[in-house]
Amino acid sequence: MDEQQAKRSAFGGILWFLVIVAILVAWWYFRGRGAEDAKQVSHHADKLVLDAEAMAAADPDDILIDLKDDATPDAIERDLGLRLVLVDDSGVAAATKLYRAHVDPAKRDAILAQLSERDDVEIAEPDAEYALLPGESVAVQESPAPGEPGFPNDPLYKHQWHLRQIGMPEAWKLADGNGTIVAVLDTGVAYEDYKDFHLLPDLKGVTFVKPRDFVRGGTHANDDHAHGSHVTGTIAQATNNGIGVAGVARNVRIMPLKVLSGSGSGSVAGIADAIRYAADNGAKVINMGLGGAFPSKVLKKAVAYAHDKGVTVVCAAGNESKGRVGYPAAYPGAIAVSATQYDETITFYSNWGKDIDIAAPGGNTRVDQDGDQQPDGVLQNTIEVRNPKADGYFAFMGTSMASPHVAGVAALVVGEGITDPDKVEQVLKASARKPAKGYDVEKYGAGILDAPAAIKKARELVADGDVRMAATDHHDGAPARRGGAWLVALGLLVAGAVASRRRTGIAYLLGVAVGAGGLYLVSPVLAALPLVNVIAFSAALPVAMLALGYGVERLRAPLAGVAVGLAAQLALLAVAPAASMGLPGLLGNPVWLLGNALACVGIARLALRR
Repeated sequence: MDEQQAKRSAFGGILWFLVIVAILVAWWYFRGRGAEDAKQVSHHADKLVLDAEAMAAADPDDILIDLKDDATPDAIERDLGLRLVLVDDSGVAAATKLYRAHVDPAKRDAILAQLSERDDVEIAEPDAEYALLPGESVAVQESPAPGEPGFPNDPLYKHQWHLRQIGMPEAWKLADGNGTIVAVLDTGVAYEDYKDFHLLPDLKGVTFVKPRDFVRGGTHANDDHAHGSHVTGTIAQATNNGIGVAGVARNVRIMPLKVLSGSGSGSVAGIADAIRYAADNGAKVINMGLGGAFPSKVLKKAVAYAHDKGVTVVCAAGNESKGRVGYPAAYPGAIAVSATQYDETITFYSNWGKDIDIAAPGGNTRVDQDGDQQPDGVLQNTIEVRNPKADGYFAFMGTSMASPHVAGVAALVVGEGITDPDKVEQVLKASARKPAKGYDVEKYGAGILDAPAAIKKARELVADGDVRMAATDHHDGAPARRGGAWLVALGLLVAGAVASRRRTGIAYLLGVAVGAGGLYLVSPVLAALPLVNVIAFSAALPVAMLALGYGVERLRAPLAGVAVGLAAQLALLAVAPAASMGLPGLLGNPVWLLGNALACVGIARLALRR
């Protein structure tokens, strides 16, 4: 081997070493960043840091203690003089070792600090109450006349503008939910004739499974408020039965889980255990029209648990007219829903912000924009407020009315065979439509819910065999970020192979990282800019860059790297349909993506030609 070949060999070895280091660094970085999702709650290590607002809203007398799997309460009771009691009788608390303890309010902070330092404690925090979202109002509707011919023949359907806004007339022809179980975590449901409670006339024929009361205990999750029954009506009201009103998904099964009392409030512990109960008992969709402005690590952990078990969690964004989404909607793994009114504008009460995923009809009972002489609320059959002995047809408004529209359509998507919650969310977002005017991503998220488009998108994916995503590590934003890590690694690997032969050096590798990682990082923004898409997701950018910089020798290597990195990105999008699902039309076509990837490789070879 002559001296020149020896130098080349040594140079190639150094480059491959750098490639391996870069891959390891990329893996480590994205692995850590996966937990730093945009919805991540501020915390220090594993100990939740609650802000002043959270502390003020928490119950001053009770705390929650989540023990580690191999721990028992005996040592804590002995060391701190506390009495630990399981938070409910459903069996979930016993399995997860979630306890409640009554403490002296003056000593609470000190006790929490002691618990947070113990090796047998995973979480210790105040036991707070979440509640129905403030600002919701009720309007009474006219009594229904007999049904008329046509579909649906529910006589008050004419006032359900909200179902028409999401395209239900077409969606009903396509799908019915196929028996998907939807858990409604709320004030209960008027689902049975029991003592003072009764089955709502417009819920007759709906199948109810595994009810549970997490407020008083037991298996009778009856509604003593009205909110939970109204929400259930939006999801699954008996449709085309000749009475009353219609619902989104007419062939789903409802799991009534009472987590809020008749006054509309309930403990974080009960809500968290209800989420786990739903996930463990076959629910594929969870709807929560409740919340608070402060985080709970116990509740965040429960949402992640359900998400990891394949449950799509849908939550109302809140009704405070704030630019901040409340909890649990703001948690990773939850779909946060804002509210629209008849004219498709965001309502005056709806929260908004970076965590909004999608918008759906929430109603506005202060106006009559459709001119039907009725307030423009969301109309469903429910009990009279705080009176389970009577019922009627009531128009409510709130983001709590918006979220069940999304939960119902999510159930339709699941019924078509899309079971992974990340994929369900992607389907909902990719099929959402933009309002006629005034679109703002922080108010509408991906846009307004479109039921028939979502069903069709789901069927396309099923036809392509793209039904489930990878089952591992897919909460807290990990799949997207780890996908990006593999993308950068792939680009660097290709770069190393070319660089070791052509001695293009570090500038080339940096170009690859920019080409591979840059588009990945900005693609969510580009997806909302149709005019930019064709340039971003094609070989157009490398062509333009090479045309401008070809005459400068030192720029050729980094420009070639950008082209190779972009080729790796486009190739990954072509072979991983889930990654490209949000791209419109031709840009999501594998042939387009692979063709442009090959073009990028050709451009790189041209740039490196001496």
